[in-house]
Amino acid sequence: MLSRGLSKTSLQKFPITPAIVYLAIGFLLGPSVLHLFYFDPIKQSALLEVLTEIAVLISLFSAGVKMPVPFRFRKWRLPLQLASLSMVITIGLITVFSVLVLHLPIGAGVLLGAMLASTDPVLATDAQSRYPGDRDQLRFTLTCEAGINDGTAFPFVMLGLGLLGLHQLGDFGWLWLLKDVIWSTSAAVVIGIAGGVLTGITVWKLRGQEHKHDVLDDLVALGLIALVYGLCLLVSAWGFLAVFFAAVALRHTELKLAKDIGVKPEQLGAGVEEPTAELDDTHVPAIVSAEALVFKEHLERLSELMLVLLVGGMLLLEFWNWRTISLAMFIFVIARPVSVLIGSLGTQTPWRIQGTVGWFGVRGIGSIFYLMYALQHGLQPPLARDLTQLTLIVVALSILVHGISVKPVFGIMKKDA
Repeated sequence: MLSRGLSKTSLQKFPITPAIVYLAIGFLLGPSVLHLFYFDPIKQSALLEVLTEIAVLISLFSAGVKMPVPFRFRKWRLPLQLASLSMVITIGLITVFSVLVLHLPIGAGVLLGAMLASTDPVLATDAQSRYPGDRDQLRFTLTCEAGINDGTAFPFVMLGLGLLGLHQLGDFGWLWLLKDVIWSTSAAVVIGIAGGVLTGITVWKLRGQEHKHDVLDDLVALGLIALVYGLCLLVSAWGFLAVFFAAVALRHTELKLAKDIGVKPEQLGAGVEEPTAELDDTHVPAIVSAEALVFKEHLERLSELMLVLLVGGMLLLEFWNWRTISLAMFIFVIARPVSVLIGSLGTQTPWRIQGTVGWFGVRGIGSIFYLMYALQHGLQPPLARDLTQLTLIVVALSILVHGISVKPVFGIMKKDA
């Protein structure tokens, strides 16, 4: 509640995002200034992996619920290409920069590229869809891309670990291709869609038009996240991807069931910020995807507050050097815009949308999760320290530069629309 209060009231009038304030407070209290606390990311990597994992899962579910459904390839084409083609190009560019300029081994370059290529669904809240069915093309593109590429980056994290000798790739990478790319990705999508559809149908039947059963939407949504993510862990599929698609499928299923009994989407809050029609609760069941969203957004804001404070408390003055800053500038100014430009080919996306998407490639909690995941897989101490410094500074600078620019840029885009 504190984080939501800060973000919605005290900080709303300022042209910055709440994350900037949280980062500044963490930096002030951390070892670089007052030294009241220091959170060592390497020693605490196991704990931080769990915390960031939970934050990303909650944010992915919230992002998935806001997606316009049913799925239409024409509308989804741009974010799909950004989450696949553009992400691969970004990884490649970061790898080249890491090897030629930062003098990292190629495996570390691929790993660093994978950690920093995915955009973040947690810290990019101010640039993402505001409510279920939001028709803003820019916000939809950024939200959908962040929802998908947090899962599609995982195979390349494993590729980087494999090149460092910490994961089995098979001869010529055949095992990586079959298992980490094809199986883990396709299985995640199937599990997510199946979980969302089954949950939507089950809750609809249990609750019924007469509310015969009391269903706690927040717990159902948390249960769906746990179910699909747990199944993915059992079958070695990418759980992040599954949770996002589970939320999309849940939303689609509930709206379809509502349509079948003559309920219009706007009566369920689909496509408008708040339902506008006067409804009889005995005829229109509440739906999980909408009712649970407010609770998820509270958790999302709370996790943002906690984790960004910790990021500020991890930053040492020695982290700010030419290597870390040059990498961040390369990603923001070259890698992201170039990859978005190529990934937008054939989509007929307006230039102003392409340019804005090319700038707002927010890096954040997802990148920190992948870093902690890699640390838990046995990175050698010198490389672990190097990748930690590089990742944390890129995330910190992303919070600053994107956080300062998001409100002015979106204000201009809204006026031009």
